[in-house]
Amino acid sequence: MFSWVSKDARRKKEPELFQTVAEGLRQLYAQKLLPLEEYYRFHEFHSPALEDADFDNKPMVLLVGQYSTGKTTFIRHLIEQDFPGMRIGPEPTTDSFIAVMHGPTEGVVPGNALVVDPRRPFRKLNAFGNAFLNRFMCAQLPNPVLDSISIIDTPGILSGEKQRISRGYDFAAVLEWFAERVDRIILLFDAHKLDISDEFSEVIKALKNHEDKIRVVLNKADQIETQQLMRVYGALMWSLGKIINTPEVVRVYIGSFWSHPLLIPDNRKLFEAEEQDLFKDIQSLPRNAALRKLNDLIKRARLAKVHAYIISSLKKEMPNVFGKESKKKELVSNLGEIYQKIEREHQISPGDFPSLRKMQELLQTQDFSKFQALKPKLLDTVDDMLANDIARLMVMVRQEESQMPSQAVKGGAFDGTMNGPFGHGYGEGAGEGIDDVEWVVGRGDAQM
Repeated sequence: MFSWVSKDARRKKEPELFQTVAEGLRQLYAQKLLPLEEYYRFHEFHSPALEDADFDNKPMVLLVGQYSTGKTTFIRHLIEQDFPGMRIGPEPTTDSFIAVMHGPTEGVVPGNALVVDPRRPFRKLNAFGNAFLNRFMCAQLPNPVLDSISIIDTPGILSGEKQRISRGYDFAAVLEWFAERVDRIILLFDAHKLDISDEFSEVIKALKNHEDKIRVVLNKADQIETQQLMRVYGALMWSLGKIINTPEVVRVYIGSFWSHPLLIPDNRKLFEAEEQDLFKDIQSLPRNAALRKLNDLIKRARLAKVHAYIISSLKKEMPNVFGKESKKKELVSNLGEIYQKIEREHQISPGDFPSLRKMQELLQTQDFSKFQALKPKLLDTVDDMLANDIARLMVMVRQEESQMPSQAVKGGAFDGTMNGPFGHGYGEGAGEGIDDVEWVVGRGDAQM
């Protein structure tokens, strides 16, 4: 008599079958996580909804650094080719975000056209307005390196309140948007100037929760003597330790990433080993791309769950008729206590909660009467996704990884070239030190 009920129940329990990890992530997000995000207005507080291009796009590398640290030159060194829109000089030359991507012909796509292209993962950048879009472009060109990865060049970070205001858009928020979606974040420092400006500190703090993606490059290291280089390295590690609050020591690559002879070739073998290590790290990105997207979706789901608890708790405390505005102010000021209550009741780690200060700022402009009460069914669906569906996708991730080469990025500097900084094809002194048996600085010292 109840056979139709049991069939329906069995149908719900049957695991969904996916052809690829990207397809699985896309379907799980649309069917199980997106309804929770929309119900509790997650996108107004944290991050815009994900689209198909976010799951299908190639791995992306984001370059961040103060002006004249060699970001644009670093890209040119990797692809061994000029790209449209590039300018190199000692002054602040790059004033735009430039997405260097593969294309059949060489050319530039302006920002306003770029954010309406459904094939590109940039549609949600439209929210930052024309002030940003006028400073955003895609440089596309047929290059073998760009077959496997895309590279995002960013404006040089300056110092002073005036510079932050003059941008006309929230620079740190844009970088945070990219940080959520890229596979690697490379912070470039000039060995000659390690002063970390206020804006740079703000940017690094905006990259919080993405420390696993961050790598640091100490560039232009061939222009100072060995003893001074070690002092500079130590000073950089001390400065980063004050900003990046993680127990692990961040990985710093030392070198001179451009295709010119080394000015001081004493540390040639160290620079060569460091460049090879960095290249291997970048070459692993396509192989690990599916795992990165899976990891980011898990982090997003955990944040969405916490957000749902916060919004429903605020809704529960609001009066039905009178005193809404005064109660709203009281709840916002006491948000830290609400965090602690949610943490105790639902056994949630403090690290899963959004920034208290940022959340308080966002809540100031919200109408609490439009918030939704707790809906356990939506949360149970996300819990089921994390407990069961993600586990099945993990098996597929390993299968996809085993079918890809360990070094999937080919072409440009990744294939090795006589035009690189360690080749022999230069003038006087270019090959000096290349056949030395011992290094001035050992690899163990470089990975302190």
